Amino acid sequence: MIQPQNSVIVDLVVRVMSPLIQIFAFYVIFHGHYSPGGGFQGGALLAASILLQRVVLGRRRSARSFPPRLAIPFGAIGIAIYAGVGLWPLLVGGNYLQYDFLPLPLSVVFLRNTGILLVEIGIAFAVMGTLVSIYDDLSSFERKES
Repeated sequence: MIQPQNSVIVDLVVRVMSPLIQIFAFYVIFHGHYSPGGGFQGGALLAASILLQRVVLGRRRSARSFPPRLAIPFGAIGIAIYAGVGLWPLLVGGNYLQYDFLPLPLSVVFLRNTGILLVEIGIAFAVMGTLVSIYDDLSSFERKES
């Protein structure tokens, strides 16, 4: 496996760029139901910011910002959010992902917007957790083979 280099400039750039990528990822997630983008693209951006740290800073130093053991739970929580938003209306007499059956005291328009936002957040968590988990598994496999 390629070992991370100790470059002050690269470390600084990564430490500055990662939070900016994450802010942009949240922008993409929260505006996904109004404009192009959404949960998948936002989740991929969140994963990219974490993987950038993993590649440049190394696994040990990047684990401070996002421990590897959190990747699978984030993916599972994302799937649970998506399934919960979809199944709740089904259980109370609506169709799958019929947002006006969600148990929130909002008008139908706001229920639709809130339901879509919750689905986008669930997708983003699932994508981020899956991509980070795949990278962590592959990089630990490569390390064991050496």
